[in-house]
Amino acid sequence: MTLLKTLRASAFAALASCGIAGAADAAPKHVFVIMMENHAYDEIIGNTKDAPFINQLASQYNLETEYYGVTHPSLPNYLALASGDFQGIFDDCPAGTTVTCAPEEFVPDSGDNTAGHFLTKKETRIATNQVHWFKGDNIVDVLENHGMSWKGYFQSMPQGGYDVEYWPVINGTTVKLYAQKHNPFLYFSDIRNSDRRLSQIVPFKKNFEDDLVSGNVPDFVFIAPDQCHDMHGISPDQAALIDLPKCGYPDSGLDHGAIQLGDQFLKDTVTKIMSSSVWQKGSSSIVIVWDEDDYSGFAGCCSSPVGRHGIVLGGARVPMIVINSGDTGENPTELNVPANHYALLATIEALWGLPCLGNSCSIEESGQLQSMFR
Repeated sequence: MTLLKTLRASAFAALASCGIAGAADAAPKHVFVIMMENHAYDEIIGNTKDAPFINQLASQYNLETEYYGVTHPSLPNYLALASGDFQGIFDDCPAGTTVTCAPEEFVPDSGDNTAGHFLTKKETRIATNQVHWFKGDNIVDVLENHGMSWKGYFQSMPQGGYDVEYWPVINGTTVKLYAQKHNPFLYFSDIRNSDRRLSQIVPFKKNFEDDLVSGNVPDFVFIAPDQCHDMHGISPDQAALIDLPKCGYPDSGLDHGAIQLGDQFLKDTVTKIMSSSVWQKGSSSIVIVWDEDDYSGFAGCCSSPVGRHGIVLGGARVPMIVINSGDTGENPTELNVPANHYALLATIEALWGLPCLGNSCSIEESGQLQSMFR
């Protein structure tokens, strides 16, 4: 039994001796996870011009300075958080019972700083043949099996559970605002085959605010802004179609506009959460985290895949901020412990007494991440 499992067993036994109420009091009732996109730690933290709200949060609340993406590109990171497994892929392809894709990263023609012969032959073979319709357990399974509720809110999604890779279509052009690659739930067969579960995957606009106002907020909340508000960005031509030039990729240098849009989205969303009756009445936590950096590196930790010659194929260092409803903003915590999406999943599992999934079972850093949820 690993140290993490031993600690979990001891903690759960202690909680059980206190009864159900004691167990409930030991963890947040609601966890809101907001996933941002493609920026390194140093591009956000300290960048008070483009991201004043984020830096305000980082100075007032709980900041993890050694958090890493599991790998590159986006989709494997979302899958890692949702299932404890990046599913062996290195691509952003859509879900489907026949969809397979060769690796996009860590190969010679990737076109970015991950370019190279870094994947083993076995990794390349597995990735190339892996159907994007995963059958393993996921966070929805463990939550529902323990009587807990969940919901995914996706900005610019056309309708609940909708199967489309990108949306919307304007004047015959697909504008890549909603992106399925940022919606990990739709890649798991036991979610896709359930109308009830699909009904819990909804457009962010209106649904989220309505749930906050009504107090009908699930235990686990996953929020994915669209690609103009998660800091990913879209092409300048597409940005012009929606009259949002800040969202367009710059010719060179830092994408200041995308960072500014993401900062404003977080300000609006976090403020609404913290002003809600759900936040005011009970124990809740908000996690703001980035999936990976902008491909400027591939440092990693904590069960990230390892390629040829022992090279860690990580997603590089990114920001992570945790806000708790009991925090006053006067005693911020700065944690300097290597962690990633597996560790975050392990922390949520441990806080709620859930079974562990995949690689989260061997992540002992979650014991230290728990100190940020108080």
